[in-house]
Amino acid sequence: MKHRISALFLGTALALAAGSALAQDKNVKIGVLTDNSGLYSDLGGAGSSLAAQMAVEDSGLAAKGWKIEIISADHQNKPDIATTIARQWIDVDKVDIFVDVLNSGVALAVNNLVTEKNVVMINTGAATSDLTNAKCSPNTIHWVYDTYMLANSTGQALVKAGGDSWYFLTADYAFGHALERDTAAVVTKSGGKVLGTVRHPLNSSDFSSFLLQAQASKAKIVGMANAGGDTTNTIKQASEFGIVAGGQKLAGLLLFINDVHSLGLKVAQGLSFTETFYWDLNDGTRAFSKRFSERMKNKAMPSMVQAGVYSGLVHYFKTIDAMGGNPRDGVKVVAKMKEMPTDDPLFGKGTIRVDGRKLHPAYLFEVKKPAESKGPWDYYKLIGTTPADQAFRPLSESVCPLVKK
Repeated sequence: MKHRISALFLGTALALAAGSALAQDKNVKIGVLTDNSGLYSDLGGAGSSLAAQMAVEDSGLAAKGWKIEIISADHQNKPDIATTIARQWIDVDKVDIFVDVLNSGVALAVNNLVTEKNVVMINTGAATSDLTNAKCSPNTIHWVYDTYMLANSTGQALVKAGGDSWYFLTADYAFGHALERDTAAVVTKSGGKVLGTVRHPLNSSDFSSFLLQAQASKAKIVGMANAGGDTTNTIKQASEFGIVAGGQKLAGLLLFINDVHSLGLKVAQGLSFTETFYWDLNDGTRAFSKRFSERMKNKAMPSMVQAGVYSGLVHYFKTIDAMGGNPRDGVKVVAKMKEMPTDDPLFGKGTIRVDGRKLHPAYLFEVKKPAESKGPWDYYKLIGTTPADQAFRPLSESVCPLVKK
């Protein structure tokens, strides 16, 4: 009997010690999986690593005894390369959380792996709305924007303004397909018609044949279901073909401030598009963006992808600090992140839904004319705002298994 009681006490002591060790685990490794050299590198890349570093510095966790490490890698926009890196990071380098993860094909592949390995992904770079719908995971939070929101905001606004016939010029992979699908659904629901689609390879340099088909369709709106360098090349070449001068309107379904900077106001003026972050929105966004720009080699203002890396990590750090340590259990951490309201200077107050969708307002912008700009990076004028509870796919339309009907 004595031995049994001793064993019982020993077991309890070991369990308490294990629990105490768990609570005291204050080590975190962050993996910034991004495009460091390709067509999306201005949107994520070095700027995403900087945003992560700023989030670490601003968290104040070092003073509380936390050790936080950041590593970064270039996935080259290839899902197979991304999953090889991600597997190595999890199994060998003990990465706890993935951020950025630009490119929808990459994100969907990594989403499967983080679920299998029970780590965390805060996706700020990919657009496909499937991450919180058909492919939702208890380990993934989709932070910044998605194809449903972009379609809902930009697509609906353009149809209401008279753009009731569309032709899509689409990047031929998961992101482009999702953006075309979601926008076409909004256009049709709003009373418009889709006259056709042409699909182009990722990272194209020559859009002439695609643009000629769009021009021949005589659609009022040429919807660009692409991003980054593909979008800027489309807009530049459309200008050469006189598409806008001929009466058609280009719709930038996913446009970033870096794209507008690259194009210049003379070419980009008048473009309508949706973002969830802009450096000049308020005092909080301006203060962060000034600090960010000063540390960037090219002095660029942050993209919404980079802003999302900072914002997502701020919430993650608050969560694991509230948990008393890093439990190294992705499902548990994400569940706690969903319980806690979000609040940071870049996206303001918000929430994370059961499907992993982070909610905040969506802003419809128009690019200023050169004469309207008051200085460097002063590019946008705000046209309209979609409230957080209306910007993203309603749960009533969700097929995410985490959503109880």
